[in-house]
Amino acid sequence: MSNTEKTVTYTTENTYLTQNELTPKTKNVWLVFHGIGYLSRYFVKYFNGLHPEENYILVPQAPSKYYLKNEYKYVGASWLTKENTATEVKNVLNYIDAVLEAENLPDDVNLILFGFSQGVSVATRWLASKKPRCKMVALYAGGIPNELTATDFEFLDQNATEIKIIYGDQDEYLTPDRLKGEKIKIETLFQGKADIITFKGGHEVKPEIIKNLI
Repeated sequence: MSNTEKTVTYTTENTYLTQNELTPKTKNVWLVFHGIGYLSRYFVKYFNGLHPEENYILVPQAPSKYYLKNEYKYVGASWLTKENTATEVKNVLNYIDAVLEAENLPDDVNLILFGFSQGVSVATRWLASKKPRCKMVALYAGGIPNELTATDFEFLDQNATEIKIIYGDQDEYLTPDRLKGEKIKIETLFQGKADIITFKGGHEVKPEIIKNLI
């Protein structure tokens, strides 16, 4: 017997979360990509310390939901896996485009791109693909996809865009070899212009670090 894998295109629907209100007083819009295992409504709590009138938070929701810890009680989500990655990346980028089209953000706000853990891979792929004008790119405790090159980020104005790399000194996912490789990648991709911020701790989000980014 032979198997044939085929492809169809269809329309789907997904949620996303916003925090605070987008008003003439808004200075910064944060486009935030959570890590694996989160739902956007839980991840957004890490941004509660930001000034609510000046900061508008957009938190897209990873599309693939699953039960955590095999307890069939708590739900988490994942952006991508190694299965059919190219197609899934395309689907995720289309979803992000739809979120931004729905929000219709004004041109005069500062766009801050933030990714945590698996969200770093989504944030950097979107950055490389769409080439938006960003005030800041904050990559927190995650790996940058290997297919991205320095050419993908040549569009960044190094004088106008801050690059922040953040991780804990006891992060269990950042082995010495992986950390060494990521540092080389960061140096190559961002031409030595990235600021590295470390903190005492593991693979976790520190709200105080987010608050101090701006």
